[in-house]
Amino acid sequence: MKTLFNGLAALALIVGGATSATAQEKTDISITRQPGILYLASHLMETQKLIEKHAAEDGVKDVTVEWRTFSGGGAQTDALLAGGVDIVNTGTGNLLLLWDRTRGKVKGIITSSAQPVIMVSNDPRIKSLDDIGPQDKIAVPTVGVSTQAILLQMEAAKKYGDDQVKKFDPNTVQLGHPDAVAAIANANHEVKNHFSAPPFQYTELKQQGVHKVTDSREILGTALTQATFFTTTDFAEKNPVIIKAVREATKEAIEKIKADPKTALEAYKSVSGDKTSIEDLMAMMQEPHMMDEFRTDPQGTMAFATHLHKIGTLKTMPSAWTDYYLPESADLDGN
Repeated sequence: MKTLFNGLAALALIVGGATSATAQEKTDISITRQPGILYLASHLMETQKLIEKHAAEDGVKDVTVEWRTFSGGGAQTDALLAGGVDIVNTGTGNLLLLWDRTRGKVKGIITSSAQPVIMVSNDPRIKSLDDIGPQDKIAVPTVGVSTQAILLQMEAAKKYGDDQVKKFDPNTVQLGHPDAVAAIANANHEVKNHFSAPPFQYTELKQQGVHKVTDSREILGTALTQATFFTTTDFAEKNPVIIKAVREATKEAIEKIKADPKTALEAYKSVSGDKTSIEDLMAMMQEPHMMDEFRTDPQGTMAFATHLHKIGTLKTMPSAWTDYYLPESADLDGN
């Protein structure tokens, strides 16, 4: 009887401890993203309350998630470091920079997309990056650190030599994708080139006189993660159920996108206010490397890290992609 009592007491302590641990988890969560269908998984997660669902299944009930949209990754990372948001959903470059800057106190959770980003131009003179002159302006989401800005650096080094890695930096100007689309549509605007992202790049390419200059797959030779959920290690350690819920919700959202893209796009339209027709959005989803690159495993991130370390932006060179992702993410098939 004493043994049974001791066993029940021990079980009560374990259960009580678990209940106490989950009770301490934060229940009002704020997550950021940027505009566009690169972040389609997040729109389904919001409209179908998938994070809330998975958190409740694991014992953290009454979770509320505030989704905030920022025009560029730099503002998102600033908000994360300032404690204004809990989790961000933006590009690989921003994750690497924060991981390095905080000495490993910011890490990735899971990815949600690796679609190609396309540089477009409405200037008939510019057929390739070789045609970019000192006067030509290229819109990117964040100067210097956005995925698009880093891709320009990588291509400059490859084409012109390592000493020319920042050849295009003076050409870049910071514009959110919607503002850049408006600039490209205006023949008199000084910005005639935009390193874009879905769906904006496909909207632009339908305009008369707009053409492709290059894209991320041409530059890297492979897929590149465009949307990564990441957070501080302090938040992750204090909120393991929320971290698990974000992972499970992302996986579920991607499964839903692939099973029923129309419903996912309707969620995107309802959240974003994008006026593009469902028919046009569905057509965009049939573009090369669109549907198949909604994925949870990091792609091309070590190539980014190698470049950023080579030019001195990253002080620490990671030994593997798992260095800048949480231990819980090691099961992903990343690179």
